Amino acid sequence: MTISQELPVEKLRFNCDETAFTFDTTETVPPLEVMIGQERAVKAVEFGLFTKNPGYNIFMSGLVGTGKITYAEAAVKKVASTQERPYDWCYVNNLETPGQPIALALPSGMGYIFKQDMQELIEDLKTDIPKVFSSEDYEQAKAGLVKQYQEQRAVMVEEFTQYAETQGISPQWSSTGFVGLPMMDGKTLAPEDFQQLAKEQRDAIEKNLFAVHEKGMEVVRRIQLLERATREELKQLDIKIGLFAAGHLIDALKEKYDGHKTVVDYLEAIRQDVSKNINEFKPQQEEDNNPLALLKRPAPDAKDKYNVNLLVDHRETLGAPVVVEINPTYYNLVGRAEYENHMGVVSTDYTMIKPGALHKANGGYLILNARDVLTNVGAWEALKRVLKTKKLQIENLGEQYGVLAMASLKPEPIPIDIKVVLIGNPNIYQLLYNYDEDFRKLFKAHADFDVVMENNAGNIQKLAGFISSTVSREKLKHFDKAAVARVVEYSSRLTGTQTKLTTRFNDVVELLCEADVWATMDNSQIVTAAHIKKAIEEKRYRANKYEDRLQEMFAEGHLLIDTEGEKIGQVNGLAVLSVGEYMFGKPSRITANTYLGKSGVVNIERETKISGTSHTKGVLILSGYLGQKYAQKYPLTLTASLTFEQLYDGVDGDSASSTELYAILSSLAGLPIKQDIAVTGSVNQKGEIQPIGGATEKIEGFFSVCKLKGLTGKQGVMIPHQNVSNLALNDEVIEAVRQGEFHIYPVASIDQGIEVLTGTPAGEPNPDGIYPPGTVNALVGQKLKEYTDTLIKLGKASEDKLDKKEE
Repeated sequence: MTISQELPVEKLRFNCDETAFTFDTTETVPPLEVMIGQERAVKAVEFGLFTKNPGYNIFMSGLVGTGKITYAEAAVKKVASTQERPYDWCYVNNLETPGQPIALALPSGMGYIFKQDMQELIEDLKTDIPKVFSSEDYEQAKAGLVKQYQEQRAVMVEEFTQYAETQGISPQWSSTGFVGLPMMDGKTLAPEDFQQLAKEQRDAIEKNLFAVHEKGMEVVRRIQLLERATREELKQLDIKIGLFAAGHLIDALKEKYDGHKTVVDYLEAIRQDVSKNINEFKPQQEEDNNPLALLKRPAPDAKDKYNVNLLVDHRETLGAPVVVEINPTYYNLVGRAEYENHMGVVSTDYTMIKPGALHKANGGYLILNARDVLTNVGAWEALKRVLKTKKLQIENLGEQYGVLAMASLKPEPIPIDIKVVLIGNPNIYQLLYNYDEDFRKLFKAHADFDVVMENNAGNIQKLAGFISSTVSREKLKHFDKAAVARVVEYSSRLTGTQTKLTTRFNDVVELLCEADVWATMDNSQIVTAAHIKKAIEEKRYRANKYEDRLQEMFAEGHLLIDTEGEKIGQVNGLAVLSVGEYMFGKPSRITANTYLGKSGVVNIERETKISGTSHTKGVLILSGYLGQKYAQKYPLTLTASLTFEQLYDGVDGDSASSTELYAILSSLAGLPIKQDIAVTGSVNQKGEIQPIGGATEKIEGFFSVCKLKGLTGKQGVMIPHQNVSNLALNDEVIEAVRQGEFHIYPVASIDQGIEVLTGTPAGEPNPDGIYPPGTVNALVGQKLKEYTDTLIKLGKASEDKLDKKEE
């Protein structure tokens, strides 16, 4: 086993060679017009957009900042621009059943024209029909019918009067009919005179009165029939006159919209309604003197019921519509019928129907945030219902859940042809896929956006194009090529690996905008590498308050840590803490005490219930390693007590398992461990060091403590060799390594690591399994054998005492 060689400076960070750029500033770099590093997701989106098969709506998943929404809009608009504009949609009054408005579809742009035509028709009806009713011809025709009625009535009355008088009865006409009064000698008899007549005379007169009354009732019936016939003739005259004014207007529109049956049917329905309600078009007398007029709800103008509610207007739409609904509530998706309140009376009509996002995107594309849809009551179920039935019905949300039943409109459903693009994170996708059976059928196209892309020359050049696009879009200063190189390096650091670049472009845009601010404050015309560095440092400074507090605690001795010297059973472990988006490393002292016993490795954190499952697993693995390594010929009789010193809020993760094992080996071998080297890395039962996360932050965290306590030139960090490609250390650490003041040691095994920490060879066993004397493994094996021998002796002594006692 050879002692690990420390890493050279060249492997501590990805360094972007700015000489590979052929430009001086981004001013000459063509803006990027394609998505970077998301080839798989892009192909999935393109497939979903172009397929016409049912159910291939798109779900785009990925972490925040990967450009999903921006790309979704751009990609959808590109496809939509090549497609035809969909129909306009209108709602018109159902003149037979007003509670069920009729939906009309018209070619794009024609809906607005139809609405204008109907407004003109209404205005013409309002003026032309009253005009004809005020004409001399109408008055003459009406007067003629009235005169004819009066003449016929007068003849009937005269004939009856003559008949009554021949019977000695004088008819007295009133508004309710007539009353017959007896006559004698040409004069009407008073009641008292009538009573003084002889009985025979009275009986004769009463007989005549009865006959005249019968005859009078017949005359009244004939007059009523005549009056009814006259009214009907007047009504037909009104209809004839009204349609004379309105018929040619309606016929002209029917001819104009001859190719659209639903419109023609509606116009014919208007003709019939005009004929039925011709009186509504006549000038109405106002109730100026009615004191209760203000309390009455104003009656709608009868002519306004022919208005058109233009629900969706595609006059200015280019290609298929693309709608991004940022607040997908139930009503914002499916539309609603609004209500108005007048003196406590709530009412609605078809003109108060408002479109939802599904109406506006019909025939095109609708982009939604999955989380927003799921968190709005009723929105998700409504969306699925529309996608399954291909129909959009405007309904009250209360009625959907049986909470509220009220008289409302039931507009005719509109057929829907739409492609929905849902955007969310991977967790939402998995939840819906596993627990919502409709989701699998409706969203068959899944585009999963990655957070990283390959770090290669092509993607680096594309990232330069992205920077140019951002500069143009956000009106920033241009970046020189050195600044672009630093942005690329920052992109690599965000991924945690030197072989990748981030696709969380929101983080990159933040850096660009902040660097532009520092360039402005520096009165610079372009953004340089110094401004990028300044932006990174200031961003870190704004977020590292708690890291500074920890550093103060190390400086004041409140947190114990040694960065010099050697100690048995004590190692500096490394952990990563996060506050929001900011991550930083924190060194911790890990100690181990070993002694005779059978408890094995005792994890104090586990016993006190502040150890997470991953950390507990890591500690349990140590027992497996010790048993495999040192207990092949005799039992493992050991108790090892492990703990993170000054840790009170819990620990999880197995990245300290190798560190804990080094502490145990040091305690068993009696070999001191260098306190100027911190350790991170997990271990398996075979003693192989396994990679961990946050290697960069852990190294920088320990370096900060070493710098605080004073650099000695011997300090450093030991990391798994697999994590070398994950390093993206800051300039300060790299410079310290370059000057030989700090060291990074990659290790592959426990044996290799213990040699670095103790300076003592680990030792390789001979064919008999015996380790060379003085090596770490020999010392550990010797100590464990001593424990076993002691335990055996104690056991024999106990047996001897028991035997003597029995004797």
